[in-house]
Amino acid sequence: MSEHRNHLGQPIGFPLPGWRPRPRPPRTSIEGRFCRVEPIDVERHAADLHAANLLDQEGRNWTYLAYGPFERLEGYRDWMRSTCLGEDPLFHAIIDSTTGRAGGVASYLRIDPAPGVIEVGHINYAPPLQRTAAATEAMFLMMRRVFDELGYRRYEWKCDALNAPSRAAALRLGFQFEGIFRQATIYKERNRDTAWYAIIDRDWPALKARYERWLDPANFTAALGQRRKLADC
Repeated sequence: MSEHRNHLGQPIGFPLPGWRPRPRPPRTSIEGRFCRVEPIDVERHAADLHAANLLDQEGRNWTYLAYGPFERLEGYRDWMRSTCLGEDPLFHAIIDSTTGRAGGVASYLRIDPAPGVIEVGHINYAPPLQRTAAATEAMFLMMRRVFDELGYRRYEWKCDALNAPSRAAALRLGFQFEGIFRQATIYKERNRDTAWYAIIDRDWPALKARYERWLDPANFTAALGQRRKLADC
């Protein structure tokens, strides 16, 4: 319940004196220890991403995305040129620091500077990136930009309510479940109920500390295996 009331005694939201719209995310790279998150460049990233995606031979990664799979590199390049070069969604490639190759994509989208709300989506990690330290660090780097650098108030994650791996990932990464929007959209000629998750600015300090404990070099072996899971930090 709200602790704030107006002059009529009605409950109202807490005040935000001096609030100003937030800047839009810049088209610049974010450097981490295990990976680099950088804006999509078709010429530099398409071949690596397409080759990595082909390792998903069953096409499981594409089931809950509104596009794909792409059998031919040129088809993937055409999709990237038509979809991945705008400002919203703002697509990024995730570059593994060990190999120097792009192994996944993620984007900022539904960017709303006025209330300070932004979503992360279009996440597609090819098999070599899945379940790696780079995969988790990439999500942390994107969160840190949103909250620390840009000062947004809310960071959203949405997925098909039937996408159990995505829902588990959201919770593992620190997003809180907020509900399901029934029959929210249609894609690939089928219904989608959408599960909503979010992190808000008041969650961020404790969550950031958790990530920093997990990312501490002492938490990893020489072979980059984690000693403690993110949930244990």
